Amino acid sequence: MQPMKQAIYSSRTADKFVVRLPDGMRERIADVARNHHRSMNSEIIARLEQSLLQEDALGDDLSLRLDSPELSLHERELLQRFRQLTRRQQNALVALIAQDSELATEGMTAEQ
Repeated sequence: MQPMKQAIYSSRTADKFVVRLPDGMRERIADVARNHHRSMNSEIIARLEQSLLQEDALGDDLSLRLDSPELSLHERELLQRFRQLTRRQQNALVALIAQDSELATEGMTAEQ
């Protein structure tokens, strides 16, 4: 019996999907990709993976109860207001916080 050949990932074998981008978005992605020293494709994949991971984390975090003793008064208020947002608003808020955190980290690195 011959050993089974493993599939090798390459751009030729990768699943392809055409996306229509709004005006100006291609240039924005190119700029961000250049700043992160990666291709546009790698930048898009990284952003999609981050978004999916955040969405998965949101599902886990939403199971936390408001009356949990682990939460401070401010955390309870934030969680209560967060849960009143639509899923899209929640994702946007998490992405904004993640981006702000990433920018702060980049700023600290540049200062050193």
